[in-house]
Amino acid sequence: MVSFGHLLTAMVTPFNDQGEVCEKRTASLIDHLLNTGTEGLVVAGTTGESPTLSKEEKLTLFQYVVKKVNGRIPVIAGTGSNDTQETIQLSKEAEKTGVDGIMLVVPYYNKPNQKGLYEHFKAVADAVSLPVMIYNIPGRSVVNMNADTIVKLGEIDNVVAVKEASGDLNQVTEVIDRTADDFMVYTGEDHLTMPTLAIGGDGVISVASHIIGSEMSDMVKAYLQGDVKQAAKQHQKVLPTMRALFAHPSPVPVKTVLNQTGINVGRVRLPLVPLADEEMRQLMMIYHELKA
Repeated sequence: MVSFGHLLTAMVTPFNDQGEVCEKRTASLIDHLLNTGTEGLVVAGTTGESPTLSKEEKLTLFQYVVKKVNGRIPVIAGTGSNDTQETIQLSKEAEKTGVDGIMLVVPYYNKPNQKGLYEHFKAVADAVSLPVMIYNIPGRSVVNMNADTIVKLGEIDNVVAVKEASGDLNQVTEVIDRTADDFMVYTGEDHLTMPTLAIGGDGVISVASHIIGSEMSDMVKAYLQGDVKQAAKQHQKVLPTMRALFAHPSPVPVKTVLNQTGINVGRVRLPLVPLADEEMRQLMMIYHELKA
């Protein structure tokens, strides 16, 4: 039975001062994440600025992370795109790097129907032996992968999880109800961590865990241990920071806080741009209020 944990981090991609993927900064970031409660890493996903990473950069990054993690937690490689054959090729090459699974985003821009979504994910899953996490994010892909399609995909042996970022808890509830007990359902939205756990989900693939990982870990552990009241208090405490991290295009805010707190991950790549000074001031004020 595959298990990825409850608190996974959708890791930012650290760049050096020249804007290149940086092994040293990646290693430092991984140390920080492991020390603050991260139970699994998703690499080269949305938060990792995957649209701006070349195939070679992604494979190099997977190798860096696998080597540094050294089996301590699962490493899931973001290999999805809107081109099925390209996704298959990258997924096969990612498998050789030693990652523990792959994450496949709903194809964006070309707007497939539900049958097209099913056939896309099935083709990739059939081409690899790794566990597959499918990723529903209609805010970026336009198309929503509905519950029927997710449930049907969950019947494929190596499709073991979904990252659900539709924001529709009714759909998430239906998926949890209709899939096998060992099919993992994660929210891709930090502010829905507690609600997702409450309806029977497995946890979160988080952006906020980069900077409030300890607080989120405590929240998840409290809930799983049955202390719902304490978990709810922690949720209320961290919610303003979670919201602030998505007030501007992600991962700009989270990279900003990391850099401002001594964890150098470099700038974002165009077409993303840094925060304006006032935006940065407001973000850091909310962060420091949480940490006070």
